[in-house]
Amino acid sequence: MMGRFIFEGKTYKVDALGYLLHFNDWDESFARGVAPSVSINNGLTKEHWDIIYFIRDTIKLLARCPLVYQTYKMSGLSLKEIQKLFPTGYLRGACKLAGVTYKEAYIGKAGSPGSKEDSSKLTSEKTYEVDKWGFLVDSSQWDELYASFKAQELGMDVPLTSRHWDIIHYLRNSYANNGTIPTVYETCEAFQIEPEELQRLFPTGYHRGAVKISGLRVR
Repeated sequence: MMGRFIFEGKTYKVDALGYLLHFNDWDESFARGVAPSVSINNGLTKEHWDIIYFIRDTIKLLARCPLVYQTYKMSGLSLKEIQKLFPTGYLRGACKLAGVTYKEAYIGKAGSPGSKEDSSKLTSEKTYEVDKWGFLVDSSQWDELYASFKAQELGMDVPLTSRHWDIIHYLRNSYANNGTIPTVYETCEAFQIEPEELQRLFPTGYHRGAVKISGLRVR
């Protein structure tokens, strides 16, 4: 569903969640206008802009949205400082202000990522419906078999460890109980780990790895 966001006399086309539909329509006015909706109420600082432009410049250079781990390292800030800058999360905060959604993660790539065949058919016995980016459409279809095959598609070593499963089940239980996916900050805090450890566990990223394997997607 397409909508409109108007700020400082300019109209932007956005989706139902307020994400910019067209990457090249972005300008700083869009970021300033959207900032209050992602709990940034006192204006964007240099630290905000550095991260926003890093995300956009990386996409322009590599045709791929940088992973949260890469942005975290670039900033030189602690996880707490990043959380303070973007309290609603990386995808729902920093990326949204930069005019990006998870859909831009695969710019320039055809079909479902990581799939050599039809990615909706993960086994010969069971079929799962996924969108064109490889996210499970109906989270109730999820099971551990799906998670294992999705991890394999993403190039991860399988079988998954107990640490992987703890995080996967944490994400699913949080979503079932609260209707929202925990931010990367919340997940790190829940398990008392640093982003580097989360990166080692899910090297393709938090949303493109942990969330995807958990059968969830940002709505």
